[in-house]
Amino acid sequence: EVDEDRKKKIKTAKLNEVMLPICEQAPPPANKGKYIEIKYCVQLPTPSPQFVFFCNLPQYVKESYKRFTENQLRKQFGFTGVPIEIYFRQK
Repeated sequence: EVDEDRKKKIKTAKLNEVMLPICEQAPPPANKGKYIEIKYCVQLPTPSPQFVFFCNLPQYVKESYKRFTENQLRKQFGFTGVPIEIYFRQK
């Protein structure tokens, strides 16, 4: 089961359909008066699950919000027992 979860690929449209409303309801906290807007997300074509969230100010996203997005990905799509890497990059 863990091996199947490790190889799981989520289509970009489905990923955005599920994750963007979650990120809108619970956005990253503002830092220095600047608000972070997540535009879209994709899964990278790697052997283990890696996700990139494209936003306007990735340098201000804190580790706690990365953990939040990882927990939401696990809750929505499974990935039980599989390490997930999450990156925030400039759009």
